[in-house]
Amino acid sequence: MVQVYSQLDGFPKPEEQPAYYQLLANIGDFTQKPGAELLVAVSEQNELAGGVVFFHDMQHYGSGGTATQEKDAAGFRLLAVAPDARGKGVGKLLTLACIQKANDVGRAQVIIHSTKAMQTAWAMYEKLGFERAQELDFMQGALPVFGFRLSLKHA
Repeated sequence: MVQVYSQLDGFPKPEEQPAYYQLLANIGDFTQKPGAELLVAVSEQNELAGGVVFFHDMQHYGSGGTATQEKDAAGFRLLAVAPDARGKGVGKLLTLACIQKANDVGRAQVIIHSTKAMQTAWAMYEKLGFERAQELDFMQGALPVFGFRLSLKHA
């Protein structure tokens, strides 16, 4: 996670946001929150290809802004794909796994956040049905963070 995020053009560097990078370095700590899971993708060579943190309930999501007040919503944060695994569908696979988990627990929506440095992922999210949700935007220090919402259909 630290490697991936620190190499993003336009994303704050570790010395600019040390607390955020401490969070990335200790990503497993999120699993101590109720309903939080760390999902990983592993290559055929048994190497870590990517990871994401899924939250069954937004109240434990831990972001700025109003997202943690969203009801009947799941979310995911900190999606990262290893540099040598990019372009192989790992990010999409992890995103689809999170959407499936949200469906499995009957949530009405999935909430995520992204930054301008991650705009490559925005197209993927939008193809999967996520829509920009400006009401979920917030500032992380000097960094604008943008909200997205996917409405799920339940019978």
